[in-house]
Amino acid sequence: MSNKLPVILLGVLLLLMLGMGGGLFMIWSKVAAIDALAAREGGGAPEAGKGKPEEVKPVVSLETFIVNLADPGGGRYLRVTMDLETAGKPAADEIGKRVPQLRDAVLMILPTKRFADINTLEGKTALREEIIGAINGMLGTAAVSRIFFKEFVIQ
Repeated sequence: MSNKLPVILLGVLLLLMLGMGGGLFMIWSKVAAIDALAAREGGGAPEAGKGKPEEVKPVVSLETFIVNLADPGGGRYLRVTMDLETAGKPAADEIGKRVPQLRDAVLMILPTKRFADINTLEGKTALREEIIGAINGMLGTAAVSRIFFKEFVIQ
């Protein structure tokens, strides 16, 4: 009986090691296949963009906005800090002069949102587009092309 115990333990250990080796091989082959697929799909895109880097445009920073959300009970608030990308230096100068009006326009939009409206990526994108539309409606010749959220906290 005592001679069988080490043999059984050795057999169980060997089976365990073989199982782990097979599992690692399967995982390794899946990861390699995913890497190969990603390299094939994404391999041509960076080369196409290499010839022309994106132009850096002037950015105007706005101070942080803290507003209560329109959820029932008023228990949630939103803290947002954003930068406005402009078309050029003259547009940035005009936006810099109109910061109080622009902040007011943004403050009229943010408190009307509910958590469910802005919690998803689609909701944040829709909010971004709504703010761009409101700001561009106030500006004369200047225009905001993009908004970058530096901080977006819902609590």
